[in-house]
Amino acid sequence: MVLTVDVGNTRIKASVFEGNTALENFVFEKNELEKKIKKILKKFQNCSDLVVASVGNVEKQSFLAFENQLKVHFLTNEDSYPFINKYATPKTLGIDRMVLAAGATLQFPKQNRLVIDTGTCITYDFIDENDNYLGGAISPGLRLRYEALHNYTAKLPLLTLESPDLYIGNSTKQAIHSGVVNGFVYEIDGFIDEYRANFSNFIIILTGGDAEFLAKRLKNTIFANSNFLLESLNQTFQYKNRQ
Repeated sequence: MVLTVDVGNTRIKASVFEGNTALENFVFEKNELEKKIKKILKKFQNCSDLVVASVGNVEKQSFLAFENQLKVHFLTNEDSYPFINKYATPKTLGIDRMVLAAGATLQFPKQNRLVIDTGTCITYDFIDENDNYLGGAISPGLRLRYEALHNYTAKLPLLTLESPDLYIGNSTKQAIHSGVVNGFVYEIDGFIDEYRANFSNFIIILTGGDAEFLAKRLKNTIFANSNFLLESLNQTFQYKNRQ
């Protein structure tokens, strides 16, 4: 069994895998890390490896504390990946984006793939049918957009994610919800349309915390999987071990 851990900018997600089967998923705050992992390992005592991908600020020592129970692995840009990295600044490419690209390459061979990860930031990552990673885009996620409207204006309230009732917002709150949510959807659909216009034999993978909320609002057909990063982390680890 393998315990995969994704340390994001906001929260930590984890999953226990047996082969390619996810046995259980977990989501918790960063200050709960050691307590939660201890609890997971108590429940799944056959875990032999702990695999970590981190873009958040969590000390490695928090994971190394479990070295007496299982092998601890930190994925980095230096590891083996199933694609050719053609990013102009490969050392600046986030490990989360590399893992997502690896998962897309391994799960959907011989296709053009666009991975859209909707978290604190929304990232777009494109891997062509010849397994070349070409890059993508980064923009603010839904929560950041709500926060920006509040933090950089004098009077706009801080709202939390809510589906807009109307296309034309008839109050300040409804106008914010319409602007944030509809603007976000139009952005994603616009990127997808641009890629579709230039590439055939195409699959779009939508993942991240807001994937399910967004999937039914997008006009484009997509493959939505909120746990795709954890699945990709497990598959990337298996790929690394085969090399």
